[in-house]
Amino acid sequence: MDFLTVSQQAAIAAYPWIGKGYKIVADGAGTIAMRDRMNLIDMQGIIVIGEGEMDEAPMLYINEELGTGMGPAVDIAVAPVEGTTLMSKGQENSLAVIAVAERGSLLHAPDMYMKKIAVGPKAKGRIDIELSLTENMKAVASALGKDINDLTVMIQDRPRHEGLMNEVMAAGARLKLFSDVDITGAIGTAIDEIDVDILVGTGGAQEGVIAATALKCLNSHNCFICHFPYCS
Repeated sequence: MDFLTVSQQAAIAAYPWIGKGYKIVADGAGTIAMRDRMNLIDMQGIIVIGEGEMDEAPMLYINEELGTGMGPAVDIAVAPVEGTTLMSKGQENSLAVIAVAERGSLLHAPDMYMKKIAVGPKAKGRIDIELSLTENMKAVASALGKDINDLTVMIQDRPRHEGLMNEVMAAGARLKLFSDVDITGAIGTAIDEIDVDILVGTGGAQEGVIAATALKCLNSHNCFICHFPYCS
């Protein structure tokens, strides 16, 4: 099954809208291209993490069935354009992403936020989302053979994360803020060339599931707890 072309076609379709200020139009273009390409694949696909409900087309809605109806039964999590605000402003780091796994293996968590923490392979098994960030930083520093002062912790720049930001700085670690797209930061923890040791915070379930599948492929570690919707 060729899922690389699914994300490629979504990105190509959304490309003309970079910097044009129309993030909903860009997202719609990417969504239509992603749906059209997936419907050509021999699979029995079902959306478990999407961007809309059935009456909100062109979004890929939860429980939508995709594929030719032949081939393996799979769960699908999608973000046709992740980082629509960045894209609409002509900024970097927007993505077209998809995660696919055998039926029943992806978390179905609509309209939820997740408390998340992600680390790379060297710290796999050393984090616990029930512990404080300070305790997790100590565990990760030990696993990486670093002092806490040398850790880089990535957090989305949102008011709800003020306490986490203060905790990072109080511990002496390096704080790295980002505006949107936590999938990139989570994957960055598993890539040596990217200076991120921990990604932590609360964000969308869609991004959390996709990031978790990517980190699993990279032999890394992602923990999360689901929450009811809120905004801050």
